[in-house]
Amino acid sequence: MAGMLRVEPTRLTCPTFQTCPTSLTSLTCPTCLTRPTSPTIPTTPSHQSNPKAMQNFDLQARLQNIYASFPQAKRQPVIGLTANFRDGSVMLMDRYYRQVVDAGGTPVLIPPVDSVDVIVNTLNNIDGLILTGGADLNPLWAGEEPSPRLHSVNAERDLPELLITQLAYNRQIPILGICRGMQTMAVALGGKVAQDIEEHFTEDVRRGLAEGEFKHFLPRFSDKLIQHSQDAQRHLATQTVYFEPNSLPAQIFEGTSLHVNSFHHQAVSHAGSKFRFVAATADGIPEAMESTEHKPLLGVQWHPEWMEEQGLPLFQWLVGQAQTFADAKRLHAKVLTLDTHCDTPMFFPLNVRFDQRDPRILVDLHKMSEGRQDATTMVAYLPQPKPNETFRQKVAFDVTGPRNYADLIFDKIENIVTANSQYVALARNPQQLYANKAAGKKSIVLGIENGLAIENDLANVSHFAQRGVTYITLCHNGDNDICDSARGTATHGGVSDFGRCVIEEMNRTGIMVDLSHGAESSFYDALEISRTPIVCSHSNCKALCDVPRNLTDNQMRALAQKGGVAHVTLYHGFLRTQGEASILDAMAHLEHAIKVMGIDHVGLGTDFDGDGGVCGIANSSEIINFTIQLLRRRFSEQDIEKIWGGNWLRVMKEVQLKR
Repeated sequence: MAGMLRVEPTRLTCPTFQTCPTSLTSLTCPTCLTRPTSPTIPTTPSHQSNPKAMQNFDLQARLQNIYASFPQAKRQPVIGLTANFRDGSVMLMDRYYRQVVDAGGTPVLIPPVDSVDVIVNTLNNIDGLILTGGADLNPLWAGEEPSPRLHSVNAERDLPELLITQLAYNRQIPILGICRGMQTMAVALGGKVAQDIEEHFTEDVRRGLAEGEFKHFLPRFSDKLIQHSQDAQRHLATQTVYFEPNSLPAQIFEGTSLHVNSFHHQAVSHAGSKFRFVAATADGIPEAMESTEHKPLLGVQWHPEWMEEQGLPLFQWLVGQAQTFADAKRLHAKVLTLDTHCDTPMFFPLNVRFDQRDPRILVDLHKMSEGRQDATTMVAYLPQPKPNETFRQKVAFDVTGPRNYADLIFDKIENIVTANSQYVALARNPQQLYANKAAGKKSIVLGIENGLAIENDLANVSHFAQRGVTYITLCHNGDNDICDSARGTATHGGVSDFGRCVIEEMNRTGIMVDLSHGAESSFYDALEISRTPIVCSHSNCKALCDVPRNLTDNQMRALAQKGGVAHVTLYHGFLRTQGEASILDAMAHLEHAIKVMGIDHVGLGTDFDGDGGVCGIANSSEIINFTIQLLRRRFSEQDIEKIWGGNWLRVMKEVQLKR
């Protein structure tokens, strides 16, 4: 029948039949394997075929149309859709992929395969992910025993989709979960799913949600459950969902409520720490959740693929997020991404594994690869002893002193590189950084945090230069023999006489002078003494967060005038004085620094594993989120390249050339 699509109805007499409309195969009752007669539902015009075009069977003519211009097709984000499995067949309702096409994406079906090689290679080639609807998840994956009200499960899908959800999350891939897909997101990422709505969501539970999490957007509460598994045709709306006003659904649909369809007897009961509920029905059942981490993750309990034009905005949102993610990936393939400060060696006493995805550290090969980060500067951090302490009391390793400790840290870094030489290499200069990227290797750059390592002996400056140290932070939290600290007692009134000699020797040997942690007096002294530009590897703006450790606008202007750079950092106490900091605060500090100094003098020094890391950019796997934020703010590729290390490497090159 022209313009009509035949589908199976959701109504069957068998009580175990699943009503979640994922694929034609899922419409067969798993118990009695019956199929009812099929009604017809008109498709939308965009889903109809052109009869005249279908009559043209001239393949060469069609190819000539493709070959007539270049490029052959416009670039579109690739959207992976998890497919259903039944009776040896992998299938998916056409409504899913047609909505993706109408939204401007390129759909690809992901079969339910639990091979890590297949999943990771799939994720490396998609820009967005849709977790589709279907049967119940096996509650054993959530550490629960089955309820008597549990319906049929799809063992073929569960593990592959739980794996792909977690691994996609690690890679910052935008995700839209639909019905079962929303529940998969919850189980994979720390939430909980109620095996049956009527069983779990008692009136007291629902009222608690309505008067708690939902009180700001649910206009009224119905003490009686509404029907959540409709008998009506799937494209018909049968219930109202209400949105939290500042949520993604409210922005996407430009309103605070929406009429939707409903095909679920389960629901997410606990969103977990990574999500928050942002939609509910009048009876207090959660109907949507979104990321709490400023990430493009959204789960909805209804089926927008059946809602035609009314459901299209969700797919347009996902395709838009996927396009930005694809743009960020392309930039990372071209641009060197360098973090100028991390303290991962502080965890070496715990025998952490750089070649594993080690939960104890924020920077490792897995996370750097997931976040598409090219290079990190690992520093040997030396704690400043108080007057009544010795250095050996402050560190976990048995060493003779600060220089010996720094050397031990560098030895351990070199051992890491040697053990993983196929994937990572040391870099002493910009040329080696770019060469490592071209070879497909990550780079580790060496730095020292606290000039205490020099041990009052200028010969040690040359020693560390020979080891490949690229910068030395003159002090840390406390004055030392070189200069006063931002958290010191003004011992020298700035840089000491010995400190002047240290800076001059650093200039001679090609080591950058880093004034993060330095007192304001030390900063200006160093700026005057150094004959090469100085840097601040991890410092924020005092105008936005008034703490001694941050830089004033006048300091930043003076730094820029001398050609130096200051990199914003992710320690929450340097981003804001009250409340929880996030990636948005980091962007605010970056934009302020650009306003004061200009685009040629800024960058990022995360301070990962030294208490750095905030919501939205909490470890190296989330580094690409920084690029996404830059793209959203319309920074050009040239400017992003400068921010991601170009400015820093300009100074490094100048310092090393003048040695």
